[in-house]
This record gives sequence, structure tokens and C-alpha cells, in this order.
Amino acid sequence: QVQLVESGGGLAQAGGSLRLSCAASGRTISSNAMGWFRQAPGKEREFVAAVSWKISNTYYADSVKGRFTISRDNAKNTVYLQMNSLKPEDTAVYYCAAIRDRYSDSYFIPRKYDVWGQGTQVTVSS
Repeated sequence: QVQLVESGGGLAQAGGSLRLSCAASGRTISSNAMGWFRQAPGKEREFVAAVSWKISNTYYADSVKGRFTISRDNAKNTVYLQMNSLKPEDTAVYYCAAIRDRYSDSYFIPRKYDVWGQGTQVTVSS
């Protein structure tokens, strides 16, 4: 079973940047699509971005498109989320997750994911 550990969260000012990392251990994630989700207090967990397993197609929520970039380094067994032009509404706990399902429509649905990290807090001040 793969374990996922997020890092890189913290406090940023509006307009600033953060880079989240999701390091996998236990087995390779090269055959998994990977996703980032976030959950703000009192809200449901929502899709942020995903990257496919084979040719690294990327998918983004409309709210982060053009500001966030997901990438993966299979040699390092790590997935990244570069977050630029941060806004206070980006404040949330960010989670990475691995999915075995190869159907891209599944990438947007939290319950389709098989393994989750523990999350990292991102706080954006205005």
C-alpha cells in the first residue's frame, strides 16, 4: 500500500506563491493518476487539480485554472502543486490522493480515490 505525505503548506500573502509536494512511499505511483483536493472549514472537500498516469495530461478546477500547476516526477515518486497568485479563498487544508481508475472523469470525484495523504494547511492572508 502506498503512503502519501504532503508538505510545503504555510502562510502566504495574497498574490504570493507556495509549492506543495506530495511524496509517495511503499510503492511507485507511476501507474496512478494523482490529484490534489482541498477542504476549507465547514465546506466539502473539493477538486483542485489532477495529473494522469501515462502522458501527464492535467486537469484543473475553474477556480485555480491559470494560477495553479500540477506536475509529477515519477523518478522521485512525487507530485507537486505550484500555486501562484494566491487568494484568501484558497485557504484550506490541501490533500493529495492516488487513484487507480484510468477514466479521467473519475479524477474530479473524491470518493473515487484510493489513498489519501494527511493534508497540509495553506493560509492566505489579504
